[in-house]
Amino acid sequence: MAEPYSQNGDLAALSADTDPVRFNWFRSISLTARILAVNLLPLAFLGGGIFYLDGYRAQLLDERYKLARIEAQITAEALAGATRERQEALLIQIGKEQKMRLRMFDAEGNLWADSFALDEPSFSFADTSRDDWSQKFAQTLDKIVDTVVSAEPVPDYIEPESDTADAWPELVRAREEGVSQIELRDWPDGTPVITAAAPVGLIGATLLTTRNAVDITEAVRSARSTLGIAVLLALTGSILLSLYMARTIVGPLRTLSKAAIRVRLGRERGVEVPRLPDRHDEIGLLARAVSDMTEALRERIDAVEHFAADVAHEIKNPLASLRSAIESLARVDDPELRKQLTDIASHDVRRLDRLITEIADASRIDAELSRATFEEMDLTAITKAIIDRRAYRSVNDERRVELSHPIGKAMVRGVPERLERVIENLLDNAVSFSPPSGVISAAISVDDTCVSLTVSDHGQGIPVDAREKIFTRFHSDRPDGEDFGNHSGLGLAIARTIADAHDGTLTAIDRPDGQDGACLLLRLPRISPRVF
Repeated sequence: MAEPYSQNGDLAALSADTDPVRFNWFRSISLTARILAVNLLPLAFLGGGIFYLDGYRAQLLDERYKLARIEAQITAEALAGATRERQEALLIQIGKEQKMRLRMFDAEGNLWADSFALDEPSFSFADTSRDDWSQKFAQTLDKIVDTVVSAEPVPDYIEPESDTADAWPELVRAREEGVSQIELRDWPDGTPVITAAAPVGLIGATLLTTRNAVDITEAVRSARSTLGIAVLLALTGSILLSLYMARTIVGPLRTLSKAAIRVRLGRERGVEVPRLPDRHDEIGLLARAVSDMTEALRERIDAVEHFAADVAHEIKNPLASLRSAIESLARVDDPELRKQLTDIASHDVRRLDRLITEIADASRIDAELSRATFEEMDLTAITKAIIDRRAYRSVNDERRVELSHPIGKAMVRGVPERLERVIENLLDNAVSFSPPSGVISAAISVDDTCVSLTVSDHGQGIPVDAREKIFTRFHSDRPDGEDFGNHSGLGLAIARTIADAHDGTLTAIDRPDGQDGACLLLRLPRISPRVF
């Protein structure tokens, strides 16, 4: 038994794209690439934050500029007016505490005190010749970021060979302008070197402080590394999840597509569209819907092929009879025999006309019902109207039709003309099998869910093993004495098709009263009458 493709029997309709022009370029991209793009795009923006850490670095440098200027000014004020011994002691103390190099220049610009010469250096520049791969990678990444953000170039820090103040541009400006000056340079390892120059007293002496702000570079690189690792991990996870999603979505879709192509080409009659019973998501619903649709199409194609073969067979018989009668007519001179042949030809023509009309009706009934608008109607009123109309037209061949029905309405939903056709066919069938002056019983009953119509006759009845055969197309088991060819064998088949299209059933059962004869039962879903 096929698995249902929807627990509720319904599938939500997907809204169609209303603009067939926009994003055509996007539709040409494979679904796998789209999933990857959607999942990786946010990570790309997050990864872009690595480059904007340059703003964090600039903020740290700006704070360090202010600190260096203040330190230089305070130190210069402390040195002014102090003795030489006190000045040297201050240079050593401040240099160790702040990890700076302090140099004093006299009024002539000559170096006369250096904290690194007076005592052990408080810091040392890194030896770039011993950098490992991680340090070189960090330096390369710094350069890439500076290039991307268009950072202003920073000159390299090079210790002047001359020990005079003129070798330092910031000292020259401080001597000329009388205010402190700041300069930024880079050590080859990418760490900033901040120098600050400030006048000392009123005699023309100047102070130069030098600080290697390694902590700024380490902070930025640490933040960048943390963000980079997070992005890398998220990127790896996102790629793996995207590939998993693509595999679980694209793979089954490709399988369904290949199966659909094989079905369309018709080269493999036994192609089975996978139903994916283990999947309970939309892909599983789609697979089962496509499988059911394929089976329905195959059944429809088989039915059309069988119908075409049956039509050819049914038309061939009256055509052969008509051809024989016409060919014989030209060779017969006896007026009586010629009249018999003419009657045969006329009968075959009427038979062909009736057969073609029934075939045309049977072939288009499914399509018409699929497009028809169902209406609410009272089956009792329709049945009474048909019985009265048949009695007025005297089409029952002296048979009498009796109708019993409950009080009230028997409401159903359907196409009135088609349900009338079902009732007409049931009455025609009962009339043809009823004995002369017989009584045909029609009864309508209503229960909680269904409205039932039974049509019973007193004819020869229907054997149990033939109760399904009578609903096949072109099946004809007529009563004795009836003229051959008066019925196409499509009446009950058409009636069942209409009943099925109305979510009902049409079956052959035993007569409820136990008497001899046939009984056909039509059951349709009942609806409650509207209250206005």
